[in-house]
Amino acid sequence: MLSRLVFVSANAVKSSGPLGAGLVQLSHLHTSPNSQAPVPALPEKGGKTRHGIIPEELFQLLYPKTGVTGPYMLGAGLLTYILSKEIYIINHETFAAACMGTVIIYGVRKFGPDVAAFADKLNEEKAQKAQEVKDLAMTSLAQAIQDEKKEQWRAEGRQMLFDAKRNNVAMLLETNRRERVHMVTNEVKKRLDYQIALQTLHRRMEQEHMVNWVEKNVVTSITPQQEKTSIAKCITDLKVLAKVQQAKATA
Repeated sequence: MLSRLVFVSANAVKSSGPLGAGLVQLSHLHTSPNSQAPVPALPEKGGKTRHGIIPEELFQLLYPKTGVTGPYMLGAGLLTYILSKEIYIINHETFAAACMGTVIIYGVRKFGPDVAAFADKLNEEKAQKAQEVKDLAMTSLAQAIQDEKKEQWRAEGRQMLFDAKRNNVAMLLETNRRERVHMVTNEVKKRLDYQIALQTLHRRMEQEHMVNWVEKNVVTSITPQQEKTSIAKCITDLKVLAKVQQAKATA
């Protein structure tokens, strides 16, 4: 992946000319606003390669100057130069490395697709589990949002509840005040009724005392002769009344 980035950047520098190459060198010395930009995410799958390890960008970079055979000639010339200058000497380790590379390539070719499918399956399972966890978290968060909205709705209705409680308290206070006023009124009425009953009792006792006194004085002022005369008069009046009643009855 790093080699691919090198080739891509080299291609960009090639297209921009000498000025672009200078800017690339200066970018290591000076900090630009673009250096603070977030690093782009790596692609999930790699780009195209030739012969398993050589990036396609290398061939695309050399095609305009060398043609189709340029990359191959570059590789063959570089290998010839390394061997002719004895920078790399062929020995038994070379044959061992070639055998190991052949075995590795054969293993990759033979078992690579199965291993890749197994790895993809594991990745899919992990992604599925992660998605399930995400869905569960989203569901719980959505439920939490709904609960929060419900609590906010209840909090809004709490003001109405407080108003109703205030009204109830005001009604209770008014009821207690009226009960106390009624109690005071009853107590005052009782005291007034007591005063009236007391005055009535005094008046009645005075009247009874006056009647008794007058009756006593009248009785003491009557003589025995007057008493006999009044009794005889009463008897005479009774006889007259009896005759009148008998006459009415016979008529």
